[in-house]
Amino acid sequence: MKKIKLVMSDFHLGRGRRLKDGSINALEDFFWDYKFREFIEFHTKPPYDDAEIELIFNGDMLNLILTDYHGHFTVILTEAVSLFKLHAIIEGHPVFFKTLREFLKHPKHSLTYIIGNHDQEMLWEKARHVFEDTVGARVNWQNTHYQVDGVHIEHGHQYEAVNRFDPTQPFLTKNLPEPIINLPWGSLFAVQFIIKLKMLRPMIDKVRPFRQMILWCLVHDTWFAITNICRLIVYFLSTRFTKNRYRQSSLKTTFRILRETSVYPDLTDAAKRILRTPEVHTVIFGHTHVHKHLQIGDGKQYINLGTWNETLSLDLSTYGKYTKLTYARIEYPDAEKAPVVYLRHWIGHVPVEDDAVVA
Repeated sequence: MKKIKLVMSDFHLGRGRRLKDGSINALEDFFWDYKFREFIEFHTKPPYDDAEIELIFNGDMLNLILTDYHGHFTVILTEAVSLFKLHAIIEGHPVFFKTLREFLKHPKHSLTYIIGNHDQEMLWEKARHVFEDTVGARVNWQNTHYQVDGVHIEHGHQYEAVNRFDPTQPFLTKNLPEPIINLPWGSLFAVQFIIKLKMLRPMIDKVRPFRQMILWCLVHDTWFAITNICRLIVYFLSTRFTKNRYRQSSLKTTFRILRETSVYPDLTDAAKRILRTPEVHTVIFGHTHVHKHLQIGDGKQYINLGTWNETLSLDLSTYGKYTKLTYARIEYPDAEKAPVVYLRHWIGHVPVEDDAVVA
């Protein structure tokens, strides 16, 4: 095997499973540091020991947006605030970052990092330097998407009004003492609304489909559902129809958000539009947390990477809790032909024991 690319997304690394005082971190979503190490080590042994391997992180690898700053959650994200949170994540996942460092020591190994909506703070130059110092190598940073050998790789949040950020204006500076990240409304909502719900119901953002979760809550958790639906309406009106120097908003975007809220994001249509480009044969997205592999036309395909986080499905076909450690493998069996792309599921070896996580 001479050359491969490995693509993964939506790990959502936080401050670690346990906080410094030994308590459980209710906001941590990633528990697979040792599985990740096993995955990487597998790809450093025959037949991959001398292969050219590019590891591609397709957004939301770091859950910076839901990481606290000295115990507080803020949407005023200066460079100093973001650096503090990044250091906390690195400290909380030593096995993960040591694995990356060991992997990148090989001269034929490289890392590409595409920005998502949960790790938008990696737009800061100093944050990138800290990350590179931690992994011991230069990183190929991509702010929006990455296209290579007919494969279009993008996180996917830019196709949702609620999570779309302006790549031409990543920072806000007007009437501010120092620049801050120009967050989309979805990130404000996550920090100011969802975090409080996660503290009460840790699985709230892991349930699919979203509509069925609302119906379930109305029947089985009625008071919680009604009070928070009312809170949501008040929050939306107060944040979308008032001016604030810490965020941007427009009536056009507000109506788009309202139109899209009834449907959990499905990026298939966006993938189809990209696949109309003659030189693109494969689109790889993340973001939705639902892994998918669709053939679209002759020789064209759409892959969604899913997530390595736990998911709770209320759909009858996949009912229950599950975790699939999914990733895309791009292989180059013939230098004269287009690469072959697969959606794969890492299984590895079952550990003897692990923490029993109660969500």
